[in-house]
Amino acid sequence: MNKTINPGRVSGTLSVPSSKSQTIRALIIASLADGTSYIKNPLRSEDTLSCLRACRAMGAVVTEGEHLWEVRGISPAGSPQQEPLIIDTGNSGTTLYLGAGIAASLGRDVILTGDHQIRNRPAGPLAASLQDLGAQVTFEIPEELGLEPALAPGCPPFMIRGPLTGGRTTIACPTSQYLSSLLLAAPLALQDTVITVPLLNERPYVEMTLAWLAEEHITCTAGDDDVFTVTGRQTYSAFDKTISGDFSSASFFLCAAAITGSTLTLTGLDPQDTQGDKDIIHALQLMGCEINWEGDSLTVIGPEGGLTGELALDLNPIPDTLPVLAAASCFTVGMVRLENVPQARIKETDRIAVMCSELTRLGADIEETEDGLIIHGTGGLAGGTVDGHGDHRVIMACAIAALGCRGPVTIEGTDAVDITCPGFFDLLASIRTT
Repeated sequence: MNKTINPGRVSGTLSVPSSKSQTIRALIIASLADGTSYIKNPLRSEDTLSCLRACRAMGAVVTEGEHLWEVRGISPAGSPQQEPLIIDTGNSGTTLYLGAGIAASLGRDVILTGDHQIRNRPAGPLAASLQDLGAQVTFEIPEELGLEPALAPGCPPFMIRGPLTGGRTTIACPTSQYLSSLLLAAPLALQDTVITVPLLNERPYVEMTLAWLAEEHITCTAGDDDVFTVTGRQTYSAFDKTISGDFSSASFFLCAAAITGSTLTLTGLDPQDTQGDKDIIHALQLMGCEINWEGDSLTVIGPEGGLTGELALDLNPIPDTLPVLAAASCFTVGMVRLENVPQARIKETDRIAVMCSELTRLGADIEETEDGLIIHGTGGLAGGTVDGHGDHRVIMACAIAALGCRGPVTIEGTDAVDITCPGFFDLLASIRTT
């Protein structure tokens, strides 16, 4: 499906969809917990539903209500040995990687696969660490199962058999999801686990995982040298938790106000949340926006005279903001460097290359670096036609850029927005003023 977005401003109040990252962690932990957990205000999107289906397939019982999911956990140690269980994670990288931790806690063969983008996601380092900790992992999948093959070596599909015994492993984490997967699985190992991490990108997402472990009273220590120690033979407990608004989704609407010089209020956000993408607030302040908090409401006021450039932003902790910050940077006057975010190349698409090409089609003066983008802001873009590349964040970023363009923007292939922000275009229409 294609969408054409005309230039315009935004105004009013918008309730932000719930956090995808928090919802998926809630599902994972509830599935591993003893008893029944209550997840209130979960995000219902393609990614979270992929996780829900994976948890169900591995033995959790999930009852879905409109604003409440009840999850009765599985018993990992007692899982029966049967034919390989095939889990299709769809387009959800978070489900793929974090789900591998659940699979490694079971006593049966579990095969993890997904769509063409997932089958191009590197999983070799995580597989190696799971093997270090006692799981059996192979990328050699029997042909008779009829699964689509990996698109590169060390990518899904792969098969895991647990349980984990624990021990020591060293893993470089270009994506934080490798470490989060291990941290979530390690408490269930038969012995203590020590994880040494020489490279850690996207640190706030690991902090989110550690916050969940702390709430669950899991014994885990994180050293200053990025050595993580987790006590074995622990259990997760059932919980009752409300999922707060998603700063990743909020970032698009914040940038909509920023580039159009508008005032917009977003509700349902927790200023104390461990979500890393809330740091986009600081980036927009550097660009000249005014930010005001009142309870769970955040108001952004975009500068009438245009955004300020001549700055460098380290996006390593917040890689998912690269597409929309690249779009917003085109409306500055001056150079903006988006730096230290090489992991953006291994998301649903190579987001560095894709955003460079699509914003260029709209008239941007932009160039790639090895780990980011350099945008020479000229105060605006012309408009035109872009390709969404099946990447939800690219699609949403282009839609936000369209608001400030001098002419309309047509985005080809917009269906993927439902992966993390269902109803995105309806939400955008609800705050349009012209």
